[in-house]
Amino acid sequence: METSSLPEPIQARERIKTLDILRGVAVLGILLVNMGGYSRPEYFPVGQVWPGLADHAVTRLILFFAQGKFVTLFSLLFGVGMAVQMERVEARGGRFVPLYVRRLLVLLLVGLAHGLLLWDGDILHTYAVCGFVLLLLRRRSPKTLLVTALACWALTFLLYAAVTGVSLYQHFDPRGASIYFTMDPADDEKQVAQELRVYTGGTFGEMVGLRAGTLLFDWVADPFVLALLLLGLYIGRRGILQDVAAHEPFLRRVRWRAFWIGLAGNLLFAIGGSIDPSPVSVRQSVGALCALFAAPSFSFCYAATLALLAQTGAWRRRLAPLAAVGQTALTNYLLQSLVCTTIFYGYGLKLYGSVRPVYALLLTLAIYAAQVWWSGWWLRRYRFGPVEWLWRSLTYGRRQPWLRAG
Repeated sequence: METSSLPEPIQARERIKTLDILRGVAVLGILLVNMGGYSRPEYFPVGQVWPGLADHAVTRLILFFAQGKFVTLFSLLFGVGMAVQMERVEARGGRFVPLYVRRLLVLLLVGLAHGLLLWDGDILHTYAVCGFVLLLLRRRSPKTLLVTALACWALTFLLYAAVTGVSLYQHFDPRGASIYFTMDPADDEKQVAQELRVYTGGTFGEMVGLRAGTLLFDWVADPFVLALLLLGLYIGRRGILQDVAAHEPFLRRVRWRAFWIGLAGNLLFAIGGSIDPSPVSVRQSVGALCALFAAPSFSFCYAATLALLAQTGAWRRRLAPLAAVGQTALTNYLLQSLVCTTIFYGYGLKLYGSVRPVYALLLTLAIYAAQVWWSGWWLRRYRFGPVEWLWRSLTYGRRQPWLRAG
C-alpha cells in the first residue's frame, strides 16, 4: 500500500473553526472549576475559612456559570470529534476502528500518567474507557444514539435520586437511618487533613499513592459521561456543529430553551454547592440532582450561542485567538495541571489550602491569558501542540511533521 493511501491527521485547512473555538472556551471553563481542586481539598470548608462577601460571591458564581457546564461541553465535543474523524478516515478509504483503538489507548496512558503524577481530577482516562463503548455503537442510527444517551442519563438520575433519598431519610429520622447508613461528616474532615498534609509537606511518592487510591474507583464507564459522549456522537452524526448555517434556526431554539430550563436549576445547584450528592447533606444532594438538568442545559446554551456568534465576521475575529487554545486543548489541559500543582503543592510554592477564591479567580484569568498568547505563538510555528503531536505520532504509527512550511 502506498503511503498516500494511509490515513493521516487532518490538515489545518480542514479544521472546523467552530469546534476549535468551543474547545478553547471549554478549556477556560474547566480551569475556572478545576482551580478549586488544584488549590484546596475537595471538602475544604471554604465559607468558614474565607467568610467574606467577595469570596462567597466568586464561589457561587463559579458554581452557577461554570461548574459542570464546561466539562459537559468538552465531553460533547469529544463525541463530535469522533464522528468527524470516522467520516474523514472512511472517506479516504482507511480503517477507522484500529486507528481509533490506538488513539484511545494512547489517551488512556496519557490520562493515567496525568492522574497519577500530577492531579487526581483527570477526565482523559474516563473518556478513553467510555470511548470503547462509543466504538461499539458507532454504526447505530442517530435515534438509537439519542435514546441510549437518555438511558445513561436516566441511570445517573436514579443513582443521584437514591442518594438524595438517603440524605432526606437521615435528615428526618437520624436514629432510624443510622441503622442502615454509617456516613460520618468527620470522615470529610480527616480527608481534608490528610490532603493538606500530603500536598503541602509530603513526599512525591505519598502524593502518587494518594492519587492512586482515587483512580482505582474510576475504571468503570461513568454513565453520565457516557451519555454526554453519545450525545456528542449524535450531534456529530447530524452535522449540527459542522454546518452551523444549515442548522441556525435549530440552534437559536436550543439557545433560549436551554437557558430558561437551566436557569432555576442552576440557582438551586449554586445554593447546594456541589456536583456530587452526599448522603449526609440534603442541600448538597438536592443541588447535585438539579445539576443533572441544569448543567447540561447551560452547556447547550453556551455551545449554541458561541456557534452562532462564530458565524459573523466581527465575532469570528474576536473568538479566533480562542480557536488556537482549542486546537491545542490537550496540551493546555495538561499544562494547567503542571502549572497549578507547581504553584500549590509542596514541591512548588506550597500554597495548597491558603489561596482565597478571589485570588484563585485572578490566577485563573492570568493563566488562561498566557495560554491564549502561547497557543497563538506556538501554532504560528508548529502544526500541532506538543502533546497533540505525540498523540498523533503514536496513533498513526509514524513521526508526524511538526514544523510549519517556511
